Amino acid sequence: MAKTPPDSATDGAPSEGAVAGGSPLAANPSKGRATPSRAAQEAARKRPLVPDTKEAKARAKMELANQREKARLGMAAGDPKYLPARDQGPQRKFARDFVDSGWHLGEAVMPAMVFVIVAMFIPVQAVQYYAFVALWIFIFFVVGDMVITSIRVKRAARDKFGADRLEKGLGWYSAMRTIQMRFMRLPKAQVKRGQHP
Repeated sequence: MAKTPPDSATDGAPSEGAVAGGSPLAANPSKGRATPSRAAQEAARKRPLVPDTKEAKARAKMELANQREKARLGMAAGDPKYLPARDQGPQRKFARDFVDSGWHLGEAVMPAMVFVIVAMFIPVQAVQYYAFVALWIFIFFVVGDMVITSIRVKRAARDKFGADRLEKGLGWYSAMRTIQMRFMRLPKAQVKRGQHP
């Protein structure tokens, strides 16, 4: 009796449900590949979405620098969106404009200190002494101007916004702005001298 020849599909070839290594394929025939191991899945999850390349780092650094420059310019221009908490609000803006509209002795504090430092190098004791004394007299007048400006700003703000709505620290805020040189103030001056708010 003749033997039936073996089926070609089963002669040395893997069955439909197995791969050459003996691992079964997934039940879904459309998948066409073995399910990845847990280690491979974990590695895929840990892989960063953005490639960690020099170009990506340089691009991120440039974007950060652009954002900082935009914030700096916005703060200098007095844009409320970029102002820190201590500079926000209509009363703070009023105080800044009030100070910037006038002249103040405190603007000359830094030049006066530079003058005294230079005078200290002059090998004449009388020059050094009188320069030091003049600086202290000048600082006394600066403090007086700070006190007067503080009182005037609070009085003007009280008339404009109401006594019950006056913010705390408005006088000190104004006084500290008087001792900054005009071009160094932040936010920058928005009014000209003599242009009272």
